[in-house]
Amino acid sequence: MTTHPTPSPYLAINFAEKFALFHDQWAQKVVAEMNDYQFKLARLEGEFIWHTHSDTDETFIVLEGELVIYFRDGEVTVRAGEMYVVKKGIEHKPHAPKEIKLLLIEPRGVLNTGDETNERTAVNDVWI
Repeated sequence: MTTHPTPSPYLAINFAEKFALFHDQWAQKVVAEMNDYQFKLARLEGEFIWHTHSDTDETFIVLEGELVIYFRDGEVTVRAGEMYVVKKGIEHKPHAPKEIKLLLIEPRGVLNTGDETNERTAVNDVWI
């Protein structure tokens, strides 16, 4: 686990500044913690994989662009300024036709590929 930086207690987190620090796709970067939850920024483009988080919900907040989350029985489109919570145990596959900027909220230690690890599993607990 990467040790997170110790910012000034009265310094706001600027998303634009944080996004300027990385350009890799599907790699989540932690910007804050609250209790056992992490706030992660990510750039997404293209299709991800089908996966499930059996022990936790996953919150997607789209800051820029448009995200489609596919389910086995439907889909939801999440646009800039909107959010969607995928409930635990629900298989899903995110898709971003063009690059989007996203804020994820989930418990510390949750892998982006859910219950399985594979070539798309990102390194966890990377702070920026």
